Amino acid sequence: MQVSIWEKETFFAHQDVVIIGSGFVGLWSAFYLKKKNPKLKITVVERGVIPSGASTRNAGFATFGSLSELVWDAQTMGTDKMLEVTEMRFKGLQRIQKYFGKKEIDFDLFGGYELYEENIVSTEKLKENIAYANTLLKPITSAKKTYRLADEKISEAGFGKTKHLVETKLEGYLHAGKLLQALLQKVQGMGVTVMTGIEITNINNTDKIIELATNQLFNFSTDQLLVCTNAFTKTLLPELDIVPARGQVLLTSPIKNLPFKGAFHSDEGFYYFRNLDNRVLLGGARNKAFADEATTDFQTTDFIQRELEKYLAEVILPHFQNLYAIEQRWSGIMAFGSEKMPIVKQVSDNIFCAVRMSGVGVALSPVVAQQVAGMMRD
Repeated sequence: MQVSIWEKETFFAHQDVVIIGSGFVGLWSAFYLKKKNPKLKITVVERGVIPSGASTRNAGFATFGSLSELVWDAQTMGTDKMLEVTEMRFKGLQRIQKYFGKKEIDFDLFGGYELYEENIVSTEKLKENIAYANTLLKPITSAKKTYRLADEKISEAGFGKTKHLVETKLEGYLHAGKLLQALLQKVQGMGVTVMTGIEITNINNTDKIIELATNQLFNFSTDQLLVCTNAFTKTLLPELDIVPARGQVLLTSPIKNLPFKGAFHSDEGFYYFRNLDNRVLLGGARNKAFADEATTDFQTTDFIQRELEKYLAEVILPHFQNLYAIEQRWSGIMAFGSEKMPIVKQVSDNIFCAVRMSGVGVALSPVVAQQVAGMMRD
């Protein structure tokens, strides 16, 4: 099929910026670039009909990190980097609330909680960790107590195998699809072109312009390129430290008198669940099969789904056996690496990237996008 003059001059004209990936990072980046310079001609290209990584395939958490995750991160990447990433996440959640109404994206701060099973950590050590984290996080959250021990809520929620419950009132959840749709409408209203079903197959970077080959019968050219493809970035930038990680999820049928609301974690964040109205949305168990889950294959597996169903029955809903069914199963592909710090950098003179969100792209994306937009020339 040949391109018409109207198409050539409207959709395929030379761009100031092309962004690959229309997930949260790509759209937030377009937003901040347009805010910085409204005259920029920006096109966002997406290989799927909708974003095909994790932006619309997650659990919809509005989280900056569970206590055990932050303790582990401080041990593995150092306290300073842990705090830097945590602050980015916290600021990102504030940015989302700044630009979008709570009803618009179903944003609710019902609280974030972490479950601790028996023999995971002593009560004394857990109290030490809470006090230490609260001291470290106070400059970030402005809360005297970011975390608190909330064991009195365990029986009320009906959780099994749970000795301790840690609460933060600063977390909750949102509707990831509604947030992405609202963000898409916002950037399109600013004059950004978003094109789906287009895969970039090759990048040819000359001294003056960047030529982008596609899987269609047309190519793009641009002055600057921003890669926001997260777990799928190695096909375009193979040198980056990125490991894909499949996150599998299940959703129950409605449950009468579901006794809890909020966003819950356990096992350093490897299990996570929330109520979706009166249903339970549960994901995780990746730590049961790290090697198998380091994949870009979206197919769910019997092994991980069985692990999730076991956790659902034994920990989340031990008093609701035979009172629910599993209605949906799906997966999203996250991006991890040797550490949890996002990769936000200039790859070459005209090519930039903002990738590796480590499973917390909802919160990180507004801050990461503003960082990379600041690096790019007007």
